[in-house]
Amino acid sequence: MTITRIDSGSRMSQAVIHGDTVYLAGQVGAPGESVTAQTKAVLAQVEDLLARTGSDKSKLLSATIWLADMADFGEMNAVWDAWIGGQGAPTRATGEAKLATPEYKVEIIIVAAR
Repeated sequence: MTITRIDSGSRMSQAVIHGDTVYLAGQVGAPGESVTAQTKAVLAQVEDLLARTGSDKSKLLSATIWLADMADFGEMNAVWDAWIGGQGAPTRATGEAKLATPEYKVEIIIVAAR
């Protein structure tokens, strides 16, 4: 089975396709922006990467969401819920973690079908 890598660098690829499964790297928004702005930016990046792999948000299998502060859970969920539209929701886990830089407030990792 073939493995296709999208936007691959020496450290990581933004997306990897293996068979009919798409794995996205953790996506982050602009450092220092609000949780709402970062979440919107991340989900736009997710949509773009999914489109480039031949998938879309209706084919999400799982999402892992990291928040720098769980106090932002409601704010992030407001954006997520509007984006997901109440249908085709994937399995999901959300946790709190130190992200790559303190200015990042949310990181989302997606697995989807093609």
